[in-house]
Amino acid sequence: MGSTIFAVFLPLALALVMFGLGLTLTVDDFARVLRYPKAAVVALVCQMIVLPAICLGLVYLFRLEGALAVGVMLLVASPGGPSANLFSHIAGGNVALNITLTAINSILAVFTLPLVVTLSFTLFMDDDAAIGLRPDKFAQVFAIVLVPVAVGMWVHRRFTDWAERMRKNVKIVSAVVLLLVVVAAVGREFDTLTENIGKLATLSLLLSTLSFVIGYTVPRLFRVETDQAIASAMEIGIHNGALAIAVASSVLHNSQMAVPPAVYGVLMNVPAAIAAYLLARQLRRAAPTPIPAATG
Repeated sequence: MGSTIFAVFLPLALALVMFGLGLTLTVDDFARVLRYPKAAVVALVCQMIVLPAICLGLVYLFRLEGALAVGVMLLVASPGGPSANLFSHIAGGNVALNITLTAINSILAVFTLPLVVTLSFTLFMDDDAAIGLRPDKFAQVFAIVLVPVAVGMWVHRRFTDWAERMRKNVKIVSAVVLLLVVVAAVGREFDTLTENIGKLATLSLLLSTLSFVIGYTVPRLFRVETDQAIASAMEIGIHNGALAIAVASSVLHNSQMAVPPAVYGVLMNVPAAIAAYLLARQLRRAAPTPIPAATG
């Protein structure tokens, strides 16, 4: 009974979160990438190629195997989390770029998630079935990621005033839902968590920290503006753990794979808060000093 409730509740909970994301997006958010082409391309390359490669190295470094290894890779393939915009705002990042990256990543995740899952199964699982790219699994990822977002965008366009009023409430509800998803995932695999908490906690903190560092320093090396680099750092550093948990539990039907995203979902707030503080201070230092007005 508990498994049935979990299987039903989790997709509905994630649908609510993704619907809330859709309420914040418009078609202009996708077109805005033309205003930040270099920043967007650099951030997407970091998130889609550089970070998964580093994460794969961490998986081998910490000697994770089987479902736990796949769960970590599933997490790193997920797009930015709902709190990325909030932390970016606190740090002084370009939130418009965050929204644009989130919108694009939500589309790309439909293709990258099945690809990463297939490769991860090949590397870490004894099961030879390449379930990641099966049409039915692909369709489920599509439904979980894009359909609620598209509905939310339609509601935002059709009922703009209501959507604007509901933004704050939806964010609060989404935060509560994410917490419940994490608690439920941990509860189902409590023994797995306790047996691997040291590895998973250390890996989660290290992965999160490296994500923020890469997300900020690489764009700056390409001379991306500071506020855009901060937005990139937050988008790359904060992954959608709830999406990873939902794919693991509802699509792949493996609750052990949901444990790493659950651990990450709790612990990533620590490096995120530290990164927001340090980047906000860096932005203040980079701001030009105002010239005093001349007195006659």
